[in-house]
Formats: sequence, structure tokens, C-alpha cells
Amino acid sequence: MRWFRRTPLATARWVVIDCETSGLDPKRDRLLSVAAVDVADGRIAAGRSFAAVLRQHAPSSADNILVHGLGGEAQLGGIPASRALRELAEFMDGGIPAAFHAPFDREVLTRAFVGAGIRVARKSWLDLAVLAPLLFTRRPGADLDTWLAEFRIDCPARHDALSDAYATAQLLLVVLGEANRQGIATAEALIRIESSARWMPV
Repeated sequence: MRWFRRTPLATARWVVIDCETSGLDPKRDRLLSVAAVDVADGRIAAGRSFAAVLRQHAPSSADNILVHGLGGEAQLGGIPASRALRELAEFMDGGIPAAFHAPFDREVLTRAFVGAGIRVARKSWLDLAVLAPLLFTRRPGADLDTWLAEFRIDCPARHDALSDAYATAQLLLVVLGEANRQGIATAEALIRIESSARWMPV
């Protein structure tokens, strides 16, 4: 984890990711849209976000469209995957990836980057779905809506990638504040705590 060794929590740069897909299987389903939001120096960086709908050869199922609201026309008229993913890789460069249920987003993006022939550095992701219950002693497995409601974080368009990424970024700020209160001083310490808990039996 040398790439963020001894990075003070207060000055770390995080990149909060949200992916919308054609289904719930990260090993098989297609990436439809992706968004990323910069969190730096303890705040959401104004004007620093990324969002793209990736061009599809065929729209996802009607049931899937009802979830994320990306209709067939939007999917067919999206940005070419290679271009969108290259821009995303540039946006993510130098940041620590974070997401809610991070293994899902990480798997989806890894497949997409490989499919587009884009090489990205391997990095540890911070999973807020694991970390939030540890810091706030809530039960593991609570969904994102539960945590947003707990801290009165507004998300006007759930399952829209950019809206979800902004809401998750706000949750990250809450989590970082609590981590600081508990004396966790560095990014690598926070990720180590989250990573260790992920493998503990429930």
C-alpha cells in the first residue's frame, strides 16, 4: 500500500465511485454508466466530478431500465467505452477509490478497463458498507438508503450514478469525521481497519 502510505486522513484525496450496470452480477453484467466525485482536504471538491453513460450495442432489459432510468436511446447514444474509461482512469489517478459495496464497483470497473485495453494501477478500495458499521456500531449489511437516512443525506435521484456518487461522498465525509474523532490518523490505517473487518466472521 505504498501509494498512500502515511497520508494524513485530513489531506487524503478520495475518489468516490458509483456504477450502474445491466444487472447484479459484477462478473457478467455490463457497465452502463459510471460517476466519480473528488473528496479532498475533508470536503467535496467543487467542480471536480466525472460522469458518463457508456454506449451499448443493445439496451438492457426493461426491468433493469426501471431501476436506473437509463432508457434505450440514452444507452445507444452514450460515449464510446474506450473514451469514457480513459477519462475516468485519468480522473481517478492519484486518488484512493471509495464506494458503498466497493467490491462490486471494483469488479465491474476492472472488467471494463480490461475490455477497453486500459491499464490502471491496482489500488485498495475503501468500502463504506463495511466501514460505516464499524465506526458507528450499526449492524453490518445495512443498505445505502439506511445510511443516507441515518445522517439525513439527500439523494434526489437514487440509482443515477452521479447522484449516488455525490450522496456516497457525503457519507464518506461523515465517516471520515468519525474516524478522526476515534483517533484514526491516516488513510492506510482506515483501509487496514476496513480490510481486516471484511474477512472477520459475522
